[in-house]
Amino acid sequence: MRSQPEVWLRGPIDKFPLDLQPVVHAILQAQEEIHVLMKGFPVDLLWEKPAGMASPAFHLQHIAGVLDRMATYAKAETLSEQQFNYLKEEGNVKTDMTVESLVEQLDIEIAEFLQIISAIDPGTLTDFRGVGRAQLPSTVGGLLFHAAEHTQRHFGQLLVTVNILRKK
Repeated sequence: MRSQPEVWLRGPIDKFPLDLQPVVHAILQAQEEIHVLMKGFPVDLLWEKPAGMASPAFHLQHIAGVLDRMATYAKAETLSEQQFNYLKEEGNVKTDMTVESLVEQLDIEIAEFLQIISAIDPGTLTDFRGVGRAQLPSTVGGLLFHAAEHTQRHFGQLLVTVNILRKK
C-alpha cells in the first residue's frame, strides 16, 4: 500500500517550470517505483533475458543513458565519445555490476537531468534541436517529454521482466 499519492498527485514540485511538471513527475515516479521494484532483487538475475526480452540490467542502464542523451540534445550539444561508448555498452554483461550500483547510477543521471530541467526557460520549449548525426528534427520540449515517456516505457518493461524472473 502506498504511504502517499503518486508523484503527479502531490502538486507542483518547487524549482521546476510549471510547463515541465509532467516530465518531472514522470521521472520521479519511475525513480520511486524502480527503487521499490529492485530492492532485494538477486544480482544473479540481473542479466537474465526471459523469453529473449531485455535484461533488468539493460533497462536500468538504458534509462540512465537516454536521460543523459536527451539532456545533451536539449542543451543543443552533440554526444561525446564517452556517451557513444556508454550506448554501445548498454546491455553488455558486466559481472562486476550490482543492483545497487545500477540504481545508484540511475539516480545520478536522474539528478543531473532534473538539474537541467530546473534551469530551462519554458520559452525555449519549441526551439529546434537536432538529434543524432543526422540532426533529425525535434525541440527542447520534445526531447524532455521523450525522456520522460521513454523512462516510463522502460520502467514498464523492467517491471514485467523482474516479476517474471522473481517467479522462476
